[in-house]
Amino acid sequence: MRAARRDDGPELAALSRPFARTGELRERPLSLYLARAADFLVAQGPDGALEGCLGLREHATAGVLYNFCVVPHRQGSGMGSRLLQAATARARNRSLTALFTATTGSGRLFLRNGFAPVRPSRAPAAWARSLDPGRDARVLARALEA
Repeated sequence: MRAARRDDGPELAALSRPFARTGELRERPLSLYLARAADFLVAQGPDGALEGCLGLREHATAGVLYNFCVVPHRQGSGMGSRLLQAATARARNRSLTALFTATTGSGRLFLRNGFAPVRPSRAPAAWARSLDPGRDARVLARALEA
């Protein structure tokens, strides 16, 4: 795991694209990955290629996890858990008190890691307003202890 760099933007976009095509992730332009590269933690494979990523965006004292993906051949290997643990540690280091995410999938990994369903109104307002109601995503949250 490492923090992403601006020059990872094209690879972040390429990693995310197949998940956006299936509707698992929202479509995001390359410009977003370039501008927000510092939000991301990435997992690299033995050949140096990015195999997973997770963004953490701060909203006052809360954080929002977004664009979480792991390449299919690494799913089930623990990579997603390690990315989530690293993002949680980053949030604690930044003194955030809660984490939120939205998922159209089962959310099993989040639920196993202390997240629970919440009403979108409990989430940071600007982020909650940006959710696409057509995606029918569930909002999950986790309080962070100091």
